[in-house]
Amino acid sequence: MPESLSSVAVARPQRSDARRNFEAVLAAAKTVFASDGADASLEDIARLAGVGIATLYRNFPTRAALLEAVYFEEVDQLCRSAADFTGMPPWEGLEGWLRRFVDYAVTKKALIDSLNRQQPAFANAATAMYAAGGPLLEAAQAAGEARPDVSIDDLMRLLIGVISVNVSGADQRERMLQLTLDGVRASR
Repeated sequence: MPESLSSVAVARPQRSDARRNFEAVLAAAKTVFASDGADASLEDIARLAGVGIATLYRNFPTRAALLEAVYFEEVDQLCRSAADFTGMPPWEGLEGWLRRFVDYAVTKKALIDSLNRQQPAFANAATAMYAAGGPLLEAAQAAGEARPDVSIDDLMRLLIGVISVNVSGADQRERMLQLTLDGVRASR
């Protein structure tokens, strides 16, 4: 996997004090958006970050800019986390990262729905996620643990289907995820 995913990584300010404020706002936004949704109060975000509202707007001139920064920061973290799973047995590594992807996507559903996904950066984010998960799938296939006729595109689309459907609760989502994984696992 590439060391840098600059196509999705969020650009940070160069000065250390500005970078600290930027990081604080980004971390606070992640927390507040997760609890209150995409329409959360920007004043609450600034307060949690320990900065003034002017500092928030200096770093993120619009709500959309802040939402996008949170989204792309988390995509970058998700992609980087693939490295944590590469040293595991192939199926465990693939399943671990796919579960991380599902956990990420379930919590970001409302955030993702509020973004303009027509811009090229969103295609870059999808490409980065495929590039992160692809080698894990290939390793599981090479070990004979994943079906050889499944592509990373197939797998990601299956998982997006699991994430997108209305479920009665976490137990039902887990059953659907397990059915999907069982369908990808090679017959023993």
